[in-house]
Amino acid sequence: MPLAAILGCAGPELTAAEREFFRAADPLGFIVFARNLVDPAQAKRLTDDLRATIGRPDAPILIDQEGGRVARLKAPHWRHPPAADKFGAIAATDRARAAEAVRVNHELMAGEMRALGINVDCAPLVDVRMVGAHDIIGDRAFGTDPYLVADLGRAAAEGLLAGGVMPIIKHIPGHGRSMVDSHFDLPRVDTDFDTLAESDFVPFRALHDIPWAMTAHIIYTALDPDQPATLSRTVIAEIIRGEIGFSGLLLSDDLSMKALKGGLDELAQASLEAGCDVVLHCNGDMTEMERVLRGTKPLSSAGLARYEQGQRRLNADPDFDQADLKAELSALMA
Repeated sequence: MPLAAILGCAGPELTAAEREFFRAADPLGFIVFARNLVDPAQAKRLTDDLRATIGRPDAPILIDQEGGRVARLKAPHWRHPPAADKFGAIAATDRARAAEAVRVNHELMAGEMRALGINVDCAPLVDVRMVGAHDIIGDRAFGTDPYLVADLGRAAAEGLLAGGVMPIIKHIPGHGRSMVDSHFDLPRVDTDFDTLAESDFVPFRALHDIPWAMTAHIIYTALDPDQPATLSRTVIAEIIRGEIGFSGLLLSDDLSMKALKGGLDELAQASLEAGCDVVLHCNGDMTEMERVLRGTKPLSSAGLARYEQGQRRLNADPDFDQADLKAELSALMA
C-alpha cells in the first residue's frame, strides 16, 4: 500500500537523492509548482520521472492551477486562465453563460495539464468570499453568493473530470472568513454554527460528491475551539463527513504552512488520526519530508477505496480540440 502522502520536489529535475528517497518512501503521489516547470518537454520528463521512482504510471501528480494569481503554469509556454471572479462577474448578468465559460475553461485546463502528465488539480476553490476578510481568498472565489459559488464550482469540477483531470474542492469547510493568511498565521473564525451552515458550508454540501477535497487550516470556535479543521476529529467527523456529507478522499492542506504549529511528524500523524486520508507537503525540502514520513502511515483501506472510487469518475479518454475550446471560451468571455 502506498504511503498516505503527496510530496513535492525541489527543482526541475530529480536529484539522485530524491529518486532514492521517493523510491523508498513510496508516496501516493506528488505535487509540482512553478519552480519545477520550465517548458512543456521538461515538465513531461519530470512527471514521467516522478512516477518512475514509485513504479505506478497512473500515480496522482497535483498542481495548484486555479487561474488568476494562483497559476503554476505561466507564460510564455502556457495560457494564463482567468481568475474565478471574472466568471462571477459574467454571472451577474448571465448565470448560464458564466457556468458554461467555467466548464469550458476547466476542460481546456485539463487538456493543458494532461499534456504534461499532471492529472490532479487543486481546484476549484469553492470558498465563499466575505467582505472585509483577508485577501488570501479575494478574487480566487467565484463570488459572495454561496449558491452561485456552488453552481460555478460544479461547472469547474465537471470540466476537469470531462478533461481527464481530478478536481479537488477546497478549503473544506470554508476559508472565506479568514482574517489572516494561513500560509503565515492560524486563522480563527468565531462565526456561529447556523451562519456557517447557511453560507460557508453551502458550496461544499452541494459538491459533496466530488471525489477529492482539501482541508482548511482554520479554527472554527463554534465547531472545535482548540484545533484547526485539518487536525480536528470533531470537524472532520461531524462537519465534513457529517453535516456536509463529503465521502471522498480527504487531503490535508500543506503541512509546512505556518498556520500549523508543532513538528511535521506530529502534524502528519495528527492529521491522519483526525480523519484525513492523505497528508500534503509541498516545498520539496528533503529534511522536512523525512520528518513528515515519520508521522505518516500507509494509505488505509478506506482511503484506497475512496481513491479508486474517484478514479472511476474520470473521463479516461477525453476527445476535444484545444483550438475549438479556446475559441468557445473567448466567445463566452466576450
